[in-house]
Amino acid sequence: MKLLIPVLSILMLFSCTDNDSTSPDDKTPSDPSSQPVNQSRVVETLATQLDVPWQINIVEDTVYYLSGRPGEIIKIQDAAKESQTVDLTKGVVSETESGLLGFHIIDGSQEPLEAYLYHTYEDRGRLLNRVVKVKQEGSTWKETDILMEGIPGGPIHNGGRLAVGPDENLYITTGDAGESGLAQDRSSLAGKILRLNLDGSIPDDNPFAGSPVYSYGHRNPQGIDWTEDGKMYSSEHGSTGHDEINEIVSGGNYGWPVIQGDEEQEGMIEPLFHSGEDTWAPSGIAISGSKIYAAFLAGQQIREFDLDEKKSQTFTAGYGRMRDVEIVNGSLYAITNNRDGRGNPTPEDDRLLKFQLKE
Repeated sequence: MKLLIPVLSILMLFSCTDNDSTSPDDKTPSDPSSQPVNQSRVVETLATQLDVPWQINIVEDTVYYLSGRPGEIIKIQDAAKESQTVDLTKGVVSETESGLLGFHIIDGSQEPLEAYLYHTYEDRGRLLNRVVKVKQEGSTWKETDILMEGIPGGPIHNGGRLAVGPDENLYITTGDAGESGLAQDRSSLAGKILRLNLDGSIPDDNPFAGSPVYSYGHRNPQGIDWTEDGKMYSSEHGSTGHDEINEIVSGGNYGWPVIQGDEEQEGMIEPLFHSGEDTWAPSGIAISGSKIYAAFLAGQQIREFDLDEKKSQTFTAGYGRMRDVEIVNGSLYAITNNRDGRGNPTPEDDRLLKFQLKE
């Protein structure tokens, strides 16, 4: 049976001067200051001079915890920043796109706080990724449990997003680690979206018995979220453009490296939206109603994808490389990544920004 989702190829209004088939995260097409700023949506700048933040967590609407790719947790409260350490049994390796990536606080109302954490480490000269559980002890997050180790890693394509779905399972995005063939190999953890019970065990209703693999054929997925009716969506870095927004279904094969863009293959799912020959380098996403908001690195904007109208438009731009977005109580929070070695940082970068959604 052929699994096809209608495709809409979006012609982007911004220019990308380089097309690097190794990693679209490399492409920063222009100086952020040269792009228009939609100041009407800005509520406030919540923090500045952050060190390459990666994933946003918001506790009780007023306290912000960000994972920092170099290997720290950044706490922001009442305009004050605190760098919190992580105490792990295996050290964080931050190299190009690797490091301390996904960070998901389990229940912000419980003290002490506990979270899931995804990070790169080195084992016998090889870069790998792991998912662990950590508990806050003062200004330190201490490892308390290992959920998964040995996820293929490398300087590029580590995936890294963590999220708990409406089914109360933990979802994990992994990249192909620069070895494209791993994405189609269901025995490999690379190039996948994984699904675990919250204790790290494999759910009985996963699509492949005894396997954490939920979907496969991914190049470098970096954002996941769900609509109110439980549909799951993901953003993904493509090759030489062809970045994607996908609807994720259990057991789905998303085609990498066999197909991309408008190409078709029996049993493989096409993207809902893709960038054609342009490059977005999409990272975190957040959903409000029927709209997906995606942070673009190379694309240097937050873009709004309307699932009902099957079209997209720029939500805001002018802040450089955008890494993650989160929506709470009608506001959209975003972090920049202009200090990741590929951007053009201002003295204020990196920043945590707050925007007002206009539904």
